[in-house]
Amino acid sequence: MNVQLSDYQHEWPDLFEREELVLLDKLGPWLQGSIEHVGSTAVPGLKAKPIIDIMAGVKNLDDSVGAIEVLLNSGYCYYPYKADVMHWFCKPNPEYRTHHLHLVPYDSPLWRERINFRDILRSNGKVAEKYEQLKVSLARNLADDRESYTEFKWPFIEGVLREFDC
Repeated sequence: MNVQLSDYQHEWPDLFEREELVLLDKLGPWLQGSIEHVGSTAVPGLKAKPIIDIMAGVKNLDDSVGAIEVLLNSGYCYYPYKADVMHWFCKPNPEYRTHHLHLVPYDSPLWRERINFRDILRSNGKVAEKYEQLKVSLARNLADDRESYTEFKWPFIEGVLREFDC
């Protein structure tokens, strides 16, 4: 799948909220903590891949394995991407994605990292602007290499989290 960024769309929070209601119903037995809108679509004004990133807190990965079948029967596709830290899903299919869902142990390092970075971007326009510039440059240079696009964002994210003592 190519890396294509879109201008911020005001319907992204609504799309998250609608999916959150579905997930609350489907994931109830496995949820611990909250369901969060993360990633760039969760940051007003920020360019993003037009895919709603959702992170749902679970007690641990072993206890939430049963959620995989429920989500498969609810229109999600499962892929064991980074299976040591999350259960990863996309919807409606790998070729055309409107949603990514990450079942992540609540309050784990990955959980805190994603929440903290999202909150920094939401509250600090200068950091958000620098991040957007990086994303635009990477999308231009790595349009056919989604994995590298994601990988090359990480040093910036790490630096921001260190700078803000997260």
